[in-house]
Amino acid sequence: MEGVEVERPLKLHFIPYLAPGHMIPLGDIATLFALRGQQVTIITTPSNAHFFTKSLSFANPFFLRLHTVEFPSLQVGLPDGVESMSSTTDSVTANKIFAGAVLLQGPIQDFMEKDPPDCIIGDVIYPWVHDLAHKLQIPAFSFSVFSIFTISLMESLRTNNFFHSHTDSDSGPFVVHNFPHSITMCSRPPKMFTIFMEMMLERMIKNNEPLIINNFTELDGEEFIEHYEKTTGLKSWHLGPASLIRRTDQEKAERGNESVVSVHECLSWLNSKQDNSVLYICFGSICYFSDIQLYEIACGIEASGHKFLWVVPEKIGKEDESDDEKKKWLPKGFEERNIGKNGLIIRGWAPQIMILSHAAVGAFMTHCGWSSIVEAVSAGVPMITWPVHTEQFYNEKFITDVRRIGVEVGATKWYLSGIEEKEKVVSKDSIEKAVKRLMDGGDEGEEIRGRAREFRDKARLAVQEGGSSNKNLLALIDELKRLRDHKSLD
Repeated sequence: MEGVEVERPLKLHFIPYLAPGHMIPLGDIATLFALRGQQVTIITTPSNAHFFTKSLSFANPFFLRLHTVEFPSLQVGLPDGVESMSSTTDSVTANKIFAGAVLLQGPIQDFMEKDPPDCIIGDVIYPWVHDLAHKLQIPAFSFSVFSIFTISLMESLRTNNFFHSHTDSDSGPFVVHNFPHSITMCSRPPKMFTIFMEMMLERMIKNNEPLIINNFTELDGEEFIEHYEKTTGLKSWHLGPASLIRRTDQEKAERGNESVVSVHECLSWLNSKQDNSVLYICFGSICYFSDIQLYEIACGIEASGHKFLWVVPEKIGKEDESDDEKKKWLPKGFEERNIGKNGLIIRGWAPQIMILSHAAVGAFMTHCGWSSIVEAVSAGVPMITWPVHTEQFYNEKFITDVRRIGVEVGATKWYLSGIEEKEKVVSKDSIEKAVKRLMDGGDEGEEIRGRAREFRDKARLAVQEGGSSNKNLLALIDELKRLRDHKSLD
């Protein structure tokens, strides 16, 4: 209307870390801002662009764009196209990818200096985002793939000098002190992980970095949010579960990488199964088990007597592998006895949120990556927890001890990364016991399932108009506009 001033949308630049568990949720959060009429640019590298291309269809192209910067392959000694943590199964290559991600600061800074945004939202792993924002004289927010519960717990450990008081030879259990909930960990994290987390937490507090979280207040809990904000002096913004922007099966299937199984094939198999009868097994995109451990999983799930949908990395199980190769990780006759009627094995990327949201899925055996946990909670699916590395053992305690929406499989060995060789094997008996405990219809399993459904309902309400995450999103947009307008007055 003539004479009415139209408010200029925010110009926001998002910088995801180069791993699927980081890129996919931050891409969804970026889409949330674009759907609210803000001008969003997601910055990534050419070989990772496909993780975001389907998201571009959710919003007007004016509001959601993708910009790529070249990955410094030559500088870090990698072949072209190896740009994501999901591209490798060895630690040497993974370290080079991390080094390359840190070097993205240069080309990203060049891009932003030509046309500065109003705000940067960068993955908390990047140590240079705050410095870049300071140089451009704009605010920066850090995106974390951890929950506030886990970050707050690690901050309690840091302030109690736990990070300095143990070495890798200290392998026994320990108690988390000065924390809102009584937590006893079964084993201690690798020293290198505690050093990295201490550096990150100290940097966040020093730089006064507010956090954006792919979670909702009702799941994280006011007591842990208040503890985090009181002990760090930092603000957190819960905007999730962001994956709930995807409503149809097709939208869910298109999230992330291209699935190796068709939507029709996957849904047809699930549609033939009774409600809550299928165990879904997936350990993320950067977690690899030995053939011995895979064999134990196969034996355990078959002995449980429950139907299953099992995702294995493409690098492990191939459709055309020989019988001798299969014998290394599958019991003799396993496929003949199970595949089709009782089970389905997907070799490679699977449409996870589509699978989890299907009524046939009754439990999720997971590595406890936070993105997977939020997706399971959003679908009301209880979990069998099998943590492997980084913060996943803290996440397990949150699921099994605090929210009580899952059971432990009994993993105790804490690794530095998902691609590290795993010498300790979880037995088939432990796996069978955990599956039956959750899926055999006993009182404990049904109570866990009931609590999982309650959190599913709370998740859905959180992202609706008037819900906690929806209110946080609108409040954050208003805050960013206030900061922008205040700067323009200076």
